[in-house]
Formats: sequence, structure tokens, C-alpha cells
Amino acid sequence: MKEGAHVLIVDDDDQVMEALVDALCDEGFSVGQAKDGLAALEALERGPLPCVILLDWMMPECDGGMFRKKQLGDPRIASVPVVLLTADERAERKTADLAAADFIRKPVTLEQLVAVIARYCPHGIRRG
Repeated sequence: MKEGAHVLIVDDDDQVMEALVDALCDEGFSVGQAKDGLAALEALERGPLPCVILLDWMMPECDGGMFRKKQLGDPRIASVPVVLLTADERAERKTADLAAADFIRKPVTLEQLVAVIARYCPHGIRRG
């Protein structure tokens, strides 16, 4: 695994999580998993820092908005780019409100996923 090829997925839907993990592992990434924003903050504390965080918007206990506020308040992890995962039609607005790097609308296609992740983790994509 190349340096900088770690992705953290934050989503409370087991089926979505499994599909994303499988797809990213097949593309050469190491993948961390968290069920909500609090678990994501704990994962970031333990390390390694990911090259990007895929963040669901709607989760129990600590949703995407709450996670992002806490992330931005911690200088050690504030600069890790966040890609919002949402089925919400207001995805662009939410992305801007959260100062997130990008968004992917659910349901996610492999092509969308790889294209967006490649922007932030170019060393994780297998070539040829």
C-alpha cells in the first residue's frame, strides 16, 4: 500500500459501508470505518490520517454537520478533505455550508467514487 492511500468512511448504513469498503479495497486503498461522527473522531485520533473522509450526512448521535464542526476545530485533522455522501437534493448547498471538498450523491456508482477519491488520494489508484 502506498503512502497516502488511506480512506475513512463514516456511514451508519451497513450495506453502504460494505459496498464502499469492497470497492475501495479493490481499487488499492486501505479503508477505515466509522458508524458515526464520534467513532470517526476516535478513528482519526488513533490514526493513520486518511487522504480523504467519505462522510454521510444523516447519522445518529453525531451527524455529518456535527462531525465537521469538531473536525474543523482540531488543527491536527482540520485539513483532511471531506467528501459528503448524501441522497439529499441540496447536496451542493450542504457541501458549501460544511466547507467540504466535494460531494457524491447516493446511490454511489463505482465510477463516481473512484473519480472523486482519485482527486484526493492519487497514490491509491491502481493503474493499468
